[in-house]
Amino acid sequence: MIETKGYAAQSPNEDLAPWEFERREVGPHDVQFDILYCGVCHSDLHQINNDWFPGIFPMVPGHEIVGRVVNVGDHVKKFKVGDLAGTGCMVDSCQECENCKRDLEQYCLEGNTQTYNGLERDGKTPTYGGYSNTIVVREEFVLHVSDKLELAAVAPLLCAGITTYSPLRHWKVGKGHKLAVLGLGGLGHMGVKFGLAFGAEVTVLSTSPKKEEDAKRLGAHHFVVTSDEAQVKAALGTFDFILDTVSAEHDFNMYLSLLRTDGTLICVGVPSKPAEIAAFSLLGGRKSVAGSGIGGIAETQEMLDFCAEHNIVSDIELIDIKDIHAAYDRMLKGDVRYRFVIDMATL
Repeated sequence: MIETKGYAAQSPNEDLAPWEFERREVGPHDVQFDILYCGVCHSDLHQINNDWFPGIFPMVPGHEIVGRVVNVGDHVKKFKVGDLAGTGCMVDSCQECENCKRDLEQYCLEGNTQTYNGLERDGKTPTYGGYSNTIVVREEFVLHVSDKLELAAVAPLLCAGITTYSPLRHWKVGKGHKLAVLGLGGLGHMGVKFGLAFGAEVTVLSTSPKKEEDAKRLGAHHFVVTSDEAQVKAALGTFDFILDTVSAEHDFNMYLSLLRTDGTLICVGVPSKPAEIAAFSLLGGRKSVAGSGIGGIAETQEMLDFCAEHNIVSDIELIDIKDIHAAYDRMLKGDVRYRFVIDMATL
């Protein structure tokens, strides 16, 4: 077994603290890489707090992981020692079901194996995430990372990036489309960057007028303050797509009114309470509400390659791991532009 250092919550709602644990030895099809940076996702806080479902404790969060390969199994073909590598929200799947064979491992019909707060395919061994110094992942779920980009700023692409890239690609959002990005946070700012790169006309929707300057700096063409009735009225029936990145409670019906006929509201945020949607909000314009998770491995690699080609990374603030709870507090207040990333050298 590989002795590993990490930060873990020992029980729900407990502060993270140093914890030593063991990872499996590198098998024939495994890649081990030392973790250099790990992004901080809002879902990390949700899961250590048991907000969505009972967690597996001790819990080592982190699923936006980048580092350098230090060991590979005998049958590994795609990676060698010294390569930059990354792993996102999942580390395995059945690889045999209909969805896995379509490169949709994120929708594995037997359930994919989450990078942390999950169980390995044996159904009993807990997975531990990227708030740690090293990780072992089967080759099929390890991603190549370009050395052309700032490595720390690449880390959030493994969740915030692919979560926004995947739906925009699936719905073929691009030139000639009017795209609204609802919420300008870790997900939203990536939605703006990808929407622009794909050629769409991009508007940011936000309750906060203070976000307008940042939205324009990111390249958004327009900005709508959704707490301003006049601005909302002017935007009625405007958008082909709304990429909804908000995880707080909000009025889906109001945002549906901003769509054109045949428009689609794509949910990638995860509010803790179910949304209430009136039938007439959908019927009046043949509108759709859709959802999207992360992308599959092939699509995630496609995204990383696209980002390397177009010089796209996340806007980050690099932190010391001992400051993780201060970062969580700031994240809850929206006080980050736009993603915290842990420098794992501080572990």
